[in-house]
Amino acid sequence: MQLDLNLLTALDALLEEGSVAGAAARLHVTAPAMSRSLGRIRKATGDQILVRTGRSMVPTTRALAIRAQVHALVQQAHQLLSAQQELDLTTLERVFTVRWHDALVEACGTALITAVHRRAPGVQLRLSAEPGTDTPELRRGEVDLESSAAPPALPDIRHRLVGRDRLVVAVRPGHPLAEGPLSLERYAAAEHLTVSRRGRLRDRIDDALATRGHERRVVAAGPTAAFALQLACATDLVVTLPDAVTRAARQRLGLVALTLPLQMPDVPLYLLWHQRYDDDRAHTWLRETAAETVRTLFAPPAADR
Repeated sequence: MQLDLNLLTALDALLEEGSVAGAAARLHVTAPAMSRSLGRIRKATGDQILVRTGRSMVPTTRALAIRAQVHALVQQAHQLLSAQQELDLTTLERVFTVRWHDALVEACGTALITAVHRRAPGVQLRLSAEPGTDTPELRRGEVDLESSAAPPALPDIRHRLVGRDRLVVAVRPGHPLAEGPLSLERYAAAEHLTVSRRGRLRDRIDDALATRGHERRVVAAGPTAAFALQLACATDLVVTLPDAVTRAARQRLGLVALTLPLQMPDVPLYLLWHQRYDDDRAHTWLRETAAETVRTLFAPPAADR
């Protein structure tokens, strides 16, 4: 029997995704085509590979036994076929999807697009500020690079720490809190705005205040950092946000930044990607470019150097 080595790629996707639809989306083929591939894999291996249990599919014992070996073979084949290919950015044609927090898009999305287009004019960037659920879109190949304030939970999602931010208090010019030292009592007594796409009116600042016997009044929750800063500019509401990623937006609005009178851990900033891109030279270049762009946010101001 003549084997189609493309079935290894399909088998790897099926075992990683655990579903025909997920594997089809990852490999950019139709679900019927992936279903046919599964049928051919079953015939070649003499095993069902995936069996339906209720609404989901689970791997067979044989599938579990060969999963790591299949993945290793696919990775080796990819490295073998691409090892001699030099990356030519001037002729590279590819679409990358980058999903970052809205404040990060605001802070350095323009710089990223400019840097990518200058060196690789044939590359297209889809820059999204939509919230993610960490791994599904990365695993399916729908997102190439994502930002996160926490490292991923799954081992097949790679991560890279690109900076640590501190929280600052942003208020409009002439705000009462901007007059005199900002004490914990004055901060807690002010009216606050949280930033939450899910509309949460409480965050870790409230937990930290509670341990010190204080409680703040949260008037509203805004969906994005940009909205929160606009509202802080037009009202007496106080917003507490990461410093570096919101600095440019605060300065454009003329907002005043105050030191948070509360000891809080720094906010880490990670870039996430799926392990399938570890040896992808174009993706590696994108990661390096993105990391370099983001790191400029955390460089000390010119006056402090």
